[in-house]
Amino acid sequence: MTEIKSHEFDGFLQKSARHYRLFLIYGPDVGLVSERAAALAKNTGVDLNDPFAIIKLDSHEVQADPGRLIDEMNSLGLFGGEKLIWVKNVSNEKGIADGLKILSESALEGSSLILEAGDLKKTSAVRKAGEGARNIATVACYQDDSRALNALVDAEMAAAGKRITPDARSLLLDCLGGDRRASRNEISKLLLYCMNDELIDEAHVAAIIGDASATSTDEAVDAVLAGNPDQLLHAVQKISTSKTPIFLVLQACLKQFQQLDFMRSEMEEKRQQPAQVLQTAGRNIHFKRKPLIEKSLRNWTSDALAVELKRLQGAILATRKQASLEDTIALQTLLAITLQAARRGR
Repeated sequence: MTEIKSHEFDGFLQKSARHYRLFLIYGPDVGLVSERAAALAKNTGVDLNDPFAIIKLDSHEVQADPGRLIDEMNSLGLFGGEKLIWVKNVSNEKGIADGLKILSESALEGSSLILEAGDLKKTSAVRKAGEGARNIATVACYQDDSRALNALVDAEMAAAGKRITPDARSLLLDCLGGDRRASRNEISKLLLYCMNDELIDEAHVAAIIGDASATSTDEAVDAVLAGNPDQLLHAVQKISTSKTPIFLVLQACLKQFQQLDFMRSEMEEKRQQPAQVLQTAGRNIHFKRKPLIEKSLRNWTSDALAVELKRLQGAILATRKQASLEDTIALQTLLAITLQAARRGR
């Protein structure tokens, strides 16, 4: 097994990635998965603009034709040279898991494979296939911690030739972290706003990133968990009135469901009750919110949480691609999850 930890990726990309032809990139941070998959694709040396050198597939295409993955990897390029097979939206398809296992036992020449997946459980067949072979590099992409976010801010500021005050940095970091692509886009938006200013201060961040109060955001997230659409619409209206991007609610909801997913896994693995898990994994949750979190842990299964996490990740990605539809996409997503919560609470 060759597992690349999050903080090891940059070093792996520079020194060791060229020794591998099979890559599995997965995790709950869709933006980071996409970003690292793109970095590995570029590192292969294949011309990414050459349609004869790169084959892009969706996971459903491989699942519908299980032999496709192996055929594409073993076929020669029309004009020779290196080939790249890039499969996106991988989840837990048996065809992909079987194909990956067969390829890991083959002598590969001339072709590389990148599998871009979502948040794979330890029991996932695809993840097991990736972690069970020494010649497959698996890269886990989890939500950026404070160190990674600070490094991202530093890199973007340095590239733009800007400086940022400590207070502005603190405010900015509070708005980042749910998704790497979204975080990078928010920083880019800030840099564009401060194009003519060398020093970025707290006022700049508040003006362009938005200043949704934690109370309003928590109110919206709690409405989703409680399955209360009226309460959600009221909270969203307050946030909208403050001219704050509704994206922040999506981001907060994603973080909350990631936490629920982690705690639910702890419950199942250690056979604990919700109250027991909250004592250890929920120490940072405000005491007033704990009854709602405990109820949610009872109502949601791990599989159901995985579905909603995928929905939230897809919505965050969609709002970045279609900024003009951000409010509509976010509200539809939040309402859909709220209705699911309502059904589970009955």
